[in-house]
Amino acid sequence: MKITTKINLLTTAWMLCILVVINFVVYFLFVQNTVTMEEDVQFHKAKEIMKEVGGTPTTNDLDTALKKHLTEHSFIRIMGPGDELIHQVTNDSMLSSKIEGKFAENKEAKNHVIKNQRHEEQVLVVRVPFGNGEQSLEIVERLEGLEARKETLKGILIACTVLAAVFSLLGGRWLANTIMRPISNMIKTMEEIETSGVPKTLSIEKRENDELQTMAQTFNRMISRIQGNMAKQAQFVSDASHELKTPLTVIKSYANLLRRHGVENKEIADEAIQAIHSEATRIQKMTDTFLDLADLEKENVLEISQIDLVALSRSSIKQLQEVYHREISLHTDASRVIIPADELKIKQVIIILLDNAMKYSSDKIDVYIEKVGDLAVLRVKDYGIGIPKEEITNIFERFYRVDKARSRETGGTGLGLHIARSIMKLHLGEINIRSEEGKGTEVELVFVG
Repeated sequence: MKITTKINLLTTAWMLCILVVINFVVYFLFVQNTVTMEEDVQFHKAKEIMKEVGGTPTTNDLDTALKKHLTEHSFIRIMGPGDELIHQVTNDSMLSSKIEGKFAENKEAKNHVIKNQRHEEQVLVVRVPFGNGEQSLEIVERLEGLEARKETLKGILIACTVLAAVFSLLGGRWLANTIMRPISNMIKTMEEIETSGVPKTLSIEKRENDELQTMAQTFNRMISRIQGNMAKQAQFVSDASHELKTPLTVIKSYANLLRRHGVENKEIADEAIQAIHSEATRIQKMTDTFLDLADLEKENVLEISQIDLVALSRSSIKQLQEVYHREISLHTDASRVIIPADELKIKQVIIILLDNAMKYSSDKIDVYIEKVGDLAVLRVKDYGIGIPKEEITNIFERFYRVDKARSRETGGTGLGLHIARSIMKLHLGEINIRSEEGKGTEVELVFVG
């Protein structure tokens, strides 16, 4: 069953349930109110009769007084103690035969249901004591007007219920179509994506900012993200192919050189072997970097722990100093700066920054660590060639190099700063670069403490 049909049926069924309850309440209150009004009328009539028959009237006078207050299909009795019938006037002998007389010591009103050949009907019985409690007045009449009004009310309520059901079905259908329209559009778009394999966004109608609008916007954001990831993937493949093309060309060229001249010429063979080894090593490093980048773009879960940024920086600096024999100085007033982070990934960022500083400067390198409120700040400053002002905005792009020739010499891939920024984003931190050409570069990492 379609959702639109379910919505239509459920709304109609709910509407009918509400109408049935309301109709029952209206009908019950109407009957109660009508009977109460009739009771008031009969009690008022009894009061007038008691005034007229006060004292000890003759039978003829009593008969005349009582008949004057008879209505259609009713009778009036005067009862004595022990249910003794003192006097009765009636214009409905069948009614008087069905209702037994009763002496009443207290004022009361009751409904009776009597049966005849065609149907049942209600009868109102009112009893009022008078004459110092020695007699009671009994007034009984058929509630024919009530029955007629009840039937009329039933007809009106049934007609209204049927009309409400019809309008509810029509309104439910309109409501279901309104609700399902963006969902149907989404399904249609998904089917088109499934058929063509090309992601596309929904066209969002101008409407109130409801859940359906939010759902459509969320779907569009998801598709935009997929499109962005596909574009990144295509760009990554293109850039990686371009980066791998150069070392593979070099390897192929030297391999062809060896094929032509063989290994008899030791000088040429050594040169070829050295070049092939160098380019193969470069491909291996590049592949490792690609794997790191692919791992980061999965937005994998970080292994967060409380790490000491000062101790981590000191160990990273010592490691690079032992390998490259460069002067790297750590400056900090704090003995410990604790941050929540993934230790291996933050160490990777620090090494990327120090490696860049060593590649593009020959002088000393300074590392500063400080605590600023709730933030921890690490700065790596070199005094090398610097970055031109117009190049700074592009420095975090993948495979981007300021000095491409120098990057080839130092083995750079142009992915280091891009990886560093991705790691900082995962940690909800920031990475900022300040540089002046010919004077050096300062890279700042900001962590939430």
